[in-house]
Amino acid sequence: MNALLFLYREILGVELPWLDGLVRAKRPQHLPTVLTREEVRTVLEQLDRAPRLMALLLYGAGLRLLECCRLRIKDVDFATNQITIRDGKGSKDRVTMLPSAVKIDLARHVERARALHQRDLAAGAGWVELPWALGRKYPNAGREWAWQWVFPATRLYVDPSTGQRRRHHLHESVVQRAVREAVLKAGLAKKATCHTLRHSFATHLLEDGHDIRTVQELLGHQDVSTTMIYTHVLNRGPAAVRSPARSSVPGMSATLYRPGSQDSKANTSPAVRRYSVILRPESARHATMATRATPHGSLRSPCYVVQDRYSYPDRLQ
Repeated sequence: MNALLFLYREILGVELPWLDGLVRAKRPQHLPTVLTREEVRTVLEQLDRAPRLMALLLYGAGLRLLECCRLRIKDVDFATNQITIRDGKGSKDRVTMLPSAVKIDLARHVERARALHQRDLAAGAGWVELPWALGRKYPNAGREWAWQWVFPATRLYVDPSTGQRRRHHLHESVVQRAVREAVLKAGLAKKATCHTLRHSFATHLLEDGHDIRTVQELLGHQDVSTTMIYTHVLNRGPAAVRSPARSSVPGMSATLYRPGSQDSKANTSPAVRRYSVILRPESARHATMATRATPHGSLRSPCYVVQDRYSYPDRLQ
């Protein structure tokens, strides 16, 4: 019935007033899959080279997969620790953070991309696709360093309309395949994808006590109600309620578990103690960025926890 209503109103332009009271079907809301900090760290350990860098940006800056793939050199500002997202979902631009945990490796990766671009220029190539009509307005801008992709593809192609030898950005399926294999190697019992890292970014920021309006701005949500979905998957609610079995089942302590206390170390398994340490919300005064001030104040990417626990070798050659 709704399909017929759409046909008459939108296609044929015929109003049907006797169908105004028709109830439209609502799309069901599903809770997003969120990884813990320990699970994120385990997945990232299975990645290397460009997919690892891109996964760090998905989790550390809350980027969508295509937003990360389409990053250009001019959109990454190492001086102010900012990443500018151009023409994102809804054709909107926004500014997000450049995580300090990925800054050094990303700078090395950009230098290798510059060397690749210089080799392409020497071979008569070095072109990239420009958005909208900029190619006609600035005919030579396609070979400029500022317009090059941060994550270039490994192969060149010839544009049939111009005959230019261009290099596209790294295809999103490369990252999707790498993350999928990393999740399987990590042995996670969750259906995690690249977008799960973005869900984890938002959830961990809210766990750390950051304002939901700031998280909304970083994610690029038009309505705060979209960001509110992450408040339902925080480590609260059922996880903060004590089961009555603690006082009913013999041998179980009725003492409220407090992470880091002597009782918790004595009465819990190593896996539970490790989980509690990873998910312990950091105080806002300990979360100040050790970098220059950004428009987001003292907001710190959840990626810093990953970097603090492990030091990754440079595997991006």
